[in-house]
Amino acid sequence: MTGKNRREFLRGTAATAAVMFSVGRGGASPSSGIFKGAFSGTSEGTAMQRAYGNAGKKPLRLGLIVGIGGDPEAALAKVKALGLPTCQAYAEDFTDALAGKLVAALEKHGIEATSIVVGGPGKEVWDFYGGPATIGLVPRETRAARVAQIKKASEFAKRVGVPAVQTHAGFIPENPNDPLYVETVGTLIDVVGYCRKNGQNFRYETGQETPITLLRAMRDVGLDNQGVNFDVANLILYGKANPVDAIEILGPYVQGVHAKDGLWPTNPKELGEEVAIGKGKVDFPQIVARLKEMKYPGAVTIEREISGPQQMEDVRGAKEYLERVIG
Repeated sequence: MTGKNRREFLRGTAATAAVMFSVGRGGASPSSGIFKGAFSGTSEGTAMQRAYGNAGKKPLRLGLIVGIGGDPEAALAKVKALGLPTCQAYAEDFTDALAGKLVAALEKHGIEATSIVVGGPGKEVWDFYGGPATIGLVPRETRAARVAQIKKASEFAKRVGVPAVQTHAGFIPENPNDPLYVETVGTLIDVVGYCRKNGQNFRYETGQETPITLLRAMRDVGLDNQGVNFDVANLILYGKANPVDAIEILGPYVQGVHAKDGLWPTNPKELGEEVAIGKGKVDFPQIVARLKEMKYPGAVTIEREISGPQQMEDVRGAKEYLERVIG
C-alpha cells in the first residue's frame, strides 16, 4: 500500500460498496548461525507456492483487494458485481462474528479469498521520511503490537479457511549487519512460524525494501511457508526496482500479484504517483508473459488506491485491460 494509509483507503473501499521475538538490539549478525536458512532453492519456492490454495484453479485469475470492515456482504457483493472470482480481504477486527459473516458472504457470492491482509495498529506514514519509522515490523515502538495483530489475523484466517496472511514487513535495512535487520528477522521468525503452525503461508508485500533485501530476509528467516505478494507498482513507486527485473529475483516465491500502476518518484521525500493501470510505467505484457513462463498458478488482484466513483471506473478499466493482456 502506498500514497495513503491502507486502512483509510480500504475503509473508503468498503464504504463505496454500501512480543517482539527475543533477538537483542545489538545481537548476533545473520552470519553468526542464528539464522540458518532452509528456504534456499527455486524448486522449493515453486513447490511451496503450488501448495497454497491453487490446485485445480485457473492461473492468473483476477480479483480485487477489499476492506471488509464490519460488512463483508457489501464488500463481496461489489467483487461479484465486477465479475471477479477472487479477492484479498483486509481486516482490522478479528472477531468470531466477523469470521462467520465473511464465510457466509464468500459462500453466497462464490468468491475465493486468497489472503487476509493485515496492517497496523498505530500510525503508518506512506513516504520516504516517516515510512521507515512507522511501517511494518521494523519500527521498535510498534513492533510488539503488530506481532500481536498478525497473530490475530492468522487465527482469523484459520477460522475462515483462507490460506495466507499478508502484510508489509516495512523498510527492511539493506545492511544485514544493522541491528534493526537482525531484530526484524527475529520478529519475522516468530510471526511466520505462527502462521506455519496454523497451516498458512505468510506473504510479504513488496514495496519498501529492495528485492534482494527481501530475498535475503526470507532466506535468513529460513521457514518454508514464506511467499511474496508481488506488487508491481510499489517497486516503482518506492524507486526500488523495475518489476520486470525484480521478478527474476523474487519470481519463484511469488504467491500473489497486485495489479496496480504508477510513476517513478521524482521528489526524494514522496513516493511516486499511483495511476490507473496502463497509464504508468509497469510493463504488464512482459510481467504477464514471465508469470506464464514460470507457470505461476495464483491470482492477479487489482488494487486502486483512490476513493469514490473514479475508483470503480478504474477497476473496471483494469479488469478489461488485464483480460486482454492475460488472454
